[in-house]
Amino acid sequence: MSNESKSVRELNELLERADISPEAYAEYTAADAVLSSSTGSRPNIVLVHGAWADGSSWSGVIERLQADGFHVRAPQFPLSSLADDVARLRQVLAFQDGPTLVVGHSYGGQIMTALGTDAPNVVGLVYVAAFGLDEGESLGALLSQGPVAPALAHLFTDTRGFGWLSEDDFVHHFAGDVGATQARVLYAVQQPLATSAFGDVMGAPAWKSLPTWYLVAQNDEALPPDAERQFAARMGAVTVEIPSNHVPMVSHPNEVADLIEKAADAVGVPAATR
Repeated sequence: MSNESKSVRELNELLERADISPEAYAEYTAADAVLSSSTGSRPNIVLVHGAWADGSSWSGVIERLQADGFHVRAPQFPLSSLADDVARLRQVLAFQDGPTLVVGHSYGGQIMTALGTDAPNVVGLVYVAAFGLDEGESLGALLSQGPVAPALAHLFTDTRGFGWLSEDDFVHHFAGDVGATQARVLYAVQQPLATSAFGDVMGAPAWKSLPTWYLVAQNDEALPPDAERQFAARMGAVTVEIPSNHVPMVSHPNEVADLIEKAADAVGVPAATR
């Protein structure tokens, strides 16, 4: 008896013992194939938090994406240097099973931009009120071109060279459209940024070789909305604008998730290539 015939016989015996008709089994496998094809076409999603935030800032977005069937990661970044942060992102990307969409908020945009051209499993970038620098640019040089943003007005540096936001600036300007109680919680868990990061010069930016999307926060008091629009226009990003302050993933999680899902649909990869 051939191996194929033996396998068919064993399957029929199993179905008979389980009291499952061949017709019912056929319907089940057809439905399973459709489901596998649907989920297999979706990229993984890695969310990159920015300065003075942490991975939990994405909680509302994560809940929505997971409910819609996406595999999501929102790791913690050391914010000790751009090199350290890019290394953490590469660490997480290395164990993603298949194509991955990377989403960055604020300084998180700097981290994913610095992936450059060496990001083999990344299929797209979504910037959420985020920095999108070009080669040769730095955060410090960019921010020095205009007045100090209200959210950074009282930025102070500790003895180890890390910058922190004051409570008033954080609650009223950094997270100005978040409820006061929640904003104070976000303030309490803020992760400081090494001030040396302001001098890090961008190499070849990842956005020049990948499709991009950009969410502009119209009421941003940390990163000027006009700067966000300039980033988006320069990279040729699909752009949406919403009436949000600097943390739209907290105050407008559904709108942020909508853009991420649209990007995921646009870069969907057939299951056969996973």
